Amino acid sequence: MLDGKTLKAIAFDLDGTLIDSVPDLYVAVNESLLELGLASCSEIQVRSWVGNGAERLMERALTFAKQTDVDEGELKAAMPLFMKHYQANLQQHSRLYDGVKPALEQLAQVGYRLAIVTNKPHRFTLPLLQAFGIDTLFSAVLGGDSLAKMKPDPLPLTHLLNEWQLTPDQLLMVGDSKNDIFAAQAAGIASIGLTYGYNYGEDIGLSEPTLVCDTFEQVFVGITSQQLLEQ
Repeated sequence: MLDGKTLKAIAFDLDGTLIDSVPDLYVAVNESLLELGLASCSEIQVRSWVGNGAERLMERALTFAKQTDVDEGELKAAMPLFMKHYQANLQQHSRLYDGVKPALEQLAQVGYRLAIVTNKPHRFTLPLLQAFGIDTLFSAVLGGDSLAKMKPDPLPLTHLLNEWQLTPDQLLMVGDSKNDIFAAQAAGIASIGLTYGYNYGEDIGLSEPTLVCDTFEQVFVGITSQQLLEQ
């Protein structure tokens, strides 16, 4: 059994887990498509495209707008536009999900070491954390470009295990996407799957996380009440 006494550190995804960032991503994607002279997309579509990093997001948007596969050159040309527009709209409409800040503060006060493990580029991750006043709660912040591979590869999580000298039963991954759960499973650690985020329209429970939570407050309760299920 893994419980709150065994656990020493918790890794959190960012988009769809702590922050609803789609409204700003939506603006950045559409501004990029407009500058390229392409058709716009909907916010609902952007919600279904988020989760595998900025390049994959733009690849999906371009494929939709052009109604055909996108080659490497087209994607390479579009990325600076997306980066420019997202930088300009980084925290215009994004928001913390209900209960996130107090729950994170409580977990830190209890003594858990906290990390961010996201596929969002690092250049956007830290400013978002700072904008919402939660940056100081995290001992490590890993973006999608911080290491050679990103989720669903386990590398970011095994990196934390090695850096913090933890055993797999001492680290937990919390996220809203199957990428988070698959990365945790590959790293041999427990996971919590959140139902309210971005998971390509799929039930997060199908990925078989250790525990499923409907709200962020339940994450705190699930950890501190030692209700994590045996893997």
